Amino acid sequence: MPNSVNTNVGALVALSSLRGINNELDKTSKRVQTGYKVADASDDAAVFAVAQGIRGNIKAYASVQSSLAAGEGLGQVTAAALTGISNLFGDLKAKFANLADGSLTSEQRTVYSNDAKQLVSQITNYISQATYNGKNLLNNATGGTLVTFVADVSGTTLTLSTGSGLSASATSILTSAITAYTSAGLYSAAITNISVFEGIVNSMSAEIAAQSRSIKLQKGFVDDLVDATKKGLGALVDADVASESATLQSLQVRQQLNIQALSIANQQPNTLLSLFR
Repeated sequence: MPNSVNTNVGALVALSSLRGINNELDKTSKRVQTGYKVADASDDAAVFAVAQGIRGNIKAYASVQSSLAAGEGLGQVTAAALTGISNLFGDLKAKFANLADGSLTSEQRTVYSNDAKQLVSQITNYISQATYNGKNLLNNATGGTLVTFVADVSGTTLTLSTGSGLSASATSILTSAITAYTSAGLYSAAITNISVFEGIVNSMSAEIAAQSRSIKLQKGFVDDLVDATKKGLGALVDADVASESATLQSLQVRQQLNIQALSIANQQPNTLLSLFR
């Protein structure tokens, strides 16, 4: 290697090495700071494009999860209301059995009749209060006896439906049963009307249970699918922070050594001055 004051070869070599180390240090620092080995297109354009597509799918699945959660909630509220209504049928039948007692005074009969009307009123309350997120599957007066929910990112839907609802039945069949009995003592007719309504409620309960089960199963599947997708995305773009931290420390040491080597190389031309003393 010639001794020259015009070209410091040693310094050029040290500078080139330092540039390379600085570039690697920048990349490693970015991985440690962001937690990603592919944080943007400059890291790896192909992998970043794939990752962005996966992120878009995850966002779409989040909307699906929200829709299915709403369906699950509405199904639970509707099922609870139907169960409450079903539980009142025994009490209502008991009131009619009491009314069948021929030894009752008119005052006692009025009390039992009013009790029966209160039970019908409670059933009506259950129907009107079975609302979740503004939707009520039992109150056909609102026209909301069928609601659909998004089941997957392709737009497939699942449905919760109670057919014609209950509010009209509650105010007609049951009220008619009480009126018929109290006016004419038609116990068998009253019980028949109650049984008709009870059959409607039981049929709705079974249907809602089946529909809610489908929504719950689909929600569980989508939750698992999102978890698996996130794991795949992590394997694609996440950095091994522990490994990157070790690499960062190593590069910092190498950077300091190259700075010292560059400093030594820069001092080398000064030694030529001793030739002229």
